[in-house]
Amino acid sequence: MPGATARPFPLLGPYSASKWAVRGLTQAAAMEWAQHDITVNAYCPGIVGTAMWDLIDERPADHEGLRKGAAIQKYSELIHLGRVSVPEDVASTDSDHMTEQSVMIDGGIQFS
Repeated sequence: MPGATARPFPLLGPYSASKWAVRGLTQAAAMEWAQHDITVNAYCPGIVGTAMWDLIDERPADHEGLRKGAAIQKYSELIHLGRVSVPEDVASTDSDHMTEQSVMIDGGIQFS
């Protein structure tokens, strides 16, 4: 689901919880490794057109009685940039002073 690192989603409680845990782990690891000049950040992609999203799509589609692919279509309409992300959209940041951050790369869906 879009923005699972920032808000939970029904039917995907364990998935949402795991994403929130990644944010906490990112911050703790950043604190621990800072003394070694190592930065730790997390990328938080929105809807990325991958096989993983095919699996995520099944849960809300089954619950809402939608055809396969309808849930991703529904949530994709919230993306301000007008398209589902591709893996290449998630690129590294070359800052040596960025740490403890969860960077949303979601096409603008989080605040829809």
